[in-house]
Amino acid sequence: MWQVVDLLIEEVKENNMMRGTEFDITQSINAQLPFFTCRNIFFDKEIQKDIQRYVYCKDLGVSPYDGSFEKHPALWIDKYFIIKQAFAKQESNEIAKAKRKNKNG
Repeated sequence: MWQVVDLLIEEVKENNMMRGTEFDITQSINAQLPFFTCRNIFFDKEIQKDIQRYVYCKDLGVSPYDGSFEKHPALWIDKYFIIKQAFAKQESNEIAKAKRKNKNG
């Protein structure tokens, strides 16, 4: 399954280079997943806990760990920015979809 994902990533990168386009890798993989696997295979309990921690801390305005930024685990900081970027991308896609819907009536 991961070999197919790797092939899809390469395909998107090649198409972007050849055509000068900017297809989104994650959207392309997500759209093609049902053709070769179940989406549930990508769900990981540890990642889900990280997402829950991110949302909880963001919504309540609390720090995920005691102490200042320098005392937080570097891995958590990396995960934080990845999760934040994923949520921003999702929100941007939803806004664009709503605009298209409103435009087309």
